[in-house]
Amino acid sequence: MDEPTVVVGVVTGVHGLRGDVSVQNRSDNPDRWAPGRTVLREDGAPLTIESSRRHGRRLLVKFAGIADRTAAERIRGAVLVVPESWLPDLAEGEWWAHQLEGCEVRTESGRILGVVKEVIPNPANDIWLAVDEEGTETLVPALADLLIDVDVDARTIMVHDVPGLTAPEEPAG
Repeated sequence: MDEPTVVVGVVTGVHGLRGDVSVQNRSDNPDRWAPGRTVLREDGAPLTIESSRRHGRRLLVKFAGIADRTAAERIRGAVLVVPESWLPDLAEGEWWAHQLEGCEVRTESGRILGVVKEVIPNPANDIWLAVDEEGTETLVPALADLLIDVDVDARTIMVHDVPGLTAPEEPAG
């Protein structure tokens, strides 16, 4: 595939005898696993979704053409992707996790917190893990009050200086 892709799930196991598979969902798109939608294996092979349902923390997905447990076993471990062009547009001030990964995070005073290595989903707000050249990790909550500017094209994120969070603690007294 010529276009960059985004990981939307991983087939972690099989479920039952009729070809259902357990999928670790990595997509924020609520329609990603709707019947009739398509995802791709990393080799570009399409998989069309016949049905899906929640099963604990995972999804149980039935793909067209995967009719039994033996066929389902053949796709165990498959990384499921979609081309970036298949992603829905987001509202202003929202970004896909893959757009943020690799962006440099710095404070308004110029302190470099590092590069976003991971976006950690959290019920209240996502948390961006920034790692600097020394390996120091900083957890940056994705909060409007903390963010000054996010420019995914320039690969930069600017945040406010917050003692104990994005700036060193100031000594007492």
